Amino acid sequence: MTVMLRKSFLFGVMFATVFVSQVCVAQTSSPEKRAPITFEVPGKSDMNAGTIGLAGGLLEGSFIRYAADIAKVVDDGDKLRVIPLVTFGAVGNVTDLLQLKGVDVAITQSDVLDHFRRELNVPNIQDRVHYISPLYRSEVHVYARGEFKTLTDLAGQKVAFNTRGSAANLTGQVVFQRLGIQVEPIFINNSIALEKMRTGEISAVVHVVGKPNDLFAKFKPEPGFHFVPVEENSLFDDYYVPTSLTSEDYPTLIPAGTEVATIAVPTVLAVFNWPKNTDRYHRVKRFIEAYFAKFEQLQQPPFQPKWKEINAAGTVPGWTRYKVAEEALATIMARAQNAEQSKQRSEFDAFLEARASTGKRIPASREREALFNEFLQWQRR
Repeated sequence: MTVMLRKSFLFGVMFATVFVSQVCVAQTSSPEKRAPITFEVPGKSDMNAGTIGLAGGLLEGSFIRYAADIAKVVDDGDKLRVIPLVTFGAVGNVTDLLQLKGVDVAITQSDVLDHFRRELNVPNIQDRVHYISPLYRSEVHVYARGEFKTLTDLAGQKVAFNTRGSAANLTGQVVFQRLGIQVEPIFINNSIALEKMRTGEISAVVHVVGKPNDLFAKFKPEPGFHFVPVEENSLFDDYYVPTSLTSEDYPTLIPAGTEVATIAVPTVLAVFNWPKNTDRYHRVKRFIEAYFAKFEQLQQPPFQPKWKEINAAGTVPGWTRYKVAEEALATIMARAQNAEQSKQRSEFDAFLEARASTGKRIPASREREALFNEFLQWQRR
């Protein structure tokens, strides 16, 4: 019986070997079967030619949300596609802009170049990184346990400043350093830090982000936990502006009708200073032109509400606007000015025609032009 099984097994193996060999011969002998199988996507190189890498930030922050808004609005198929990147925030984004392949544009803060100059000793940083436009303001949130009423009370305590490279890590520490308050900095994710506040391992959490922010808006109130005020101080006059957190921003954390003083730092849409006539220069040029041309769309729902507060033509102290952005902005503004003047001309002509219908004299063309210019000057005044 054993011998019979062994013979059957050997016969089966021989049959399978012959069958597979014949199939292989048949496949290789057929010319149309020998064509290599490829998985190349048609037009892939064309799609890549129009991509821009935009360094955003952490998922719980505001940067990434604004990066996503920009990507949606300026998208133009294969001609222009923006890829928002989840990154580590304000400082990390400028590092990525300088060093990481594929990052052309980044969202950061106005005080970051000063940090690269003074703390990191990066040469000529102001020549290598320029800005396209100012964005919204990021408010400094200092959220502490009940026993800590002021920033001074936090001296010697463990304070969380988010992860390294984030906005909280930069601006948050600037606040304590300039006020001469020594704390023990902890660098962990803010969501984890808030949990550690409950156990008393950490005394406060610093988050620098546009208000209202989901981290606090969705945070369950804890007895005694509160926002600590950051009072206006001349030490913050260079990059920061006074503002406040209100009960409308955080109705579950701030009593109705009250507010907490703080400061805010302007956010910046930054760009690497690509040399003219390079491939990256032309990509960025397409992006910048689309950004300014479609900026008004960003100020409409469903995009972030703070877009309405942004003046794209505004300046950023200590920064240089990218030459392409200057030119694109000038073109947009001139176009808008011409459109407004054309509208005013039509309204002025309609006014004169209405006067004529009442029997009043229609001015001659030269007089009419002089009256229109006088009208424009009056409006400007």
